[in-house]
Amino acid sequence: MTVTALPRAAWEQRLVDLWSLLKFKQTALLLVTGLCGYLLSHGWPVPPHEGLGLLAGLFLSISGCTAVNMVLDRDLDARMVRTAGRPLPAGRLRVREAALFGGGLALAGLALCCILDWRFGAVVAAGFAFDLGIYTAWLKRRSPLSIVLGGVAGGMPVLAGRVLAIGRLDGPGLLLAAAVLLWIPAHILTLALRHAADYRAAGIPIWPTRYGVHSTRLLIAAANLLNVLVLTAAGLLLRIHPIALALLLVMGGAMMALALLQLLAPTDRRNWFLFKAASVYMLVSSLVLTAGRLLISVSG
Repeated sequence: MTVTALPRAAWEQRLVDLWSLLKFKQTALLLVTGLCGYLLSHGWPVPPHEGLGLLAGLFLSISGCTAVNMVLDRDLDARMVRTAGRPLPAGRLRVREAALFGGGLALAGLALCCILDWRFGAVVAAGFAFDLGIYTAWLKRRSPLSIVLGGVAGGMPVLAGRVLAIGRLDGPGLLLAAAVLLWIPAHILTLALRHAADYRAAGIPIWPTRYGVHSTRLLIAAANLLNVLVLTAAGLLLRIHPIALALLLVMGGAMMALALLQLLAPTDRRNWFLFKAASVYMLVSSLVLTAGRLLISVSG
């Protein structure tokens, strides 16, 4: 009985480890931004083949790219307490199988995106280039500025969704992408502050260790302010419902207040809360922006 149970347990663990390469929560958040970028631009109803194609193409692309990233960063993960237990540095997955898994997902997703619309696929491919080429391969091990240029990749799903809906790049689409980029410091730098010693041990140059803790908190606050301004500008250009615009301002103001409080009276607990709140803010603001545009479309 024990002999037959072991292989099953091993396969279950293998599936769990492969799934963990996708960083599902992060992938799902970016997927939602992409879907929102499409819906607020296209309106409702959505052609089934296009809606399903967008979801499948973006999910495969984002998750595959994330898995390849984990392959490329496995040596850095092995040096950090926070990440040493991940499947690759812990030796539970072989590099070859993880690379084939992630690469297969990414290529399948990119192919599906290009079949759906070559312009949609081009934006997704640009996300690959920024994430894998500029952020991971070039800047992450060399410069704390990696968060800025690499962060551009985070804005590609929402931009791709809008491009699929309207067939071109435009001002509101670029503002939506910029809003995601400006959200990233509250998400990444709060984590860097919490685990600065880990990053230092791994030899990763990050903003807190290069420019100081206060400078990092100042950057987070400034990025939050710019995020509010950019999202508001996008909402005005998209002519979303006034209630939705007011909600965006309230949520942005709350994030701004939290970032300022952490700048003036910092605590580890508040820093961690800001990290958690950033993801909720990005998710809810995307949904509010989309709902605000759909309400106008329906009422009009």
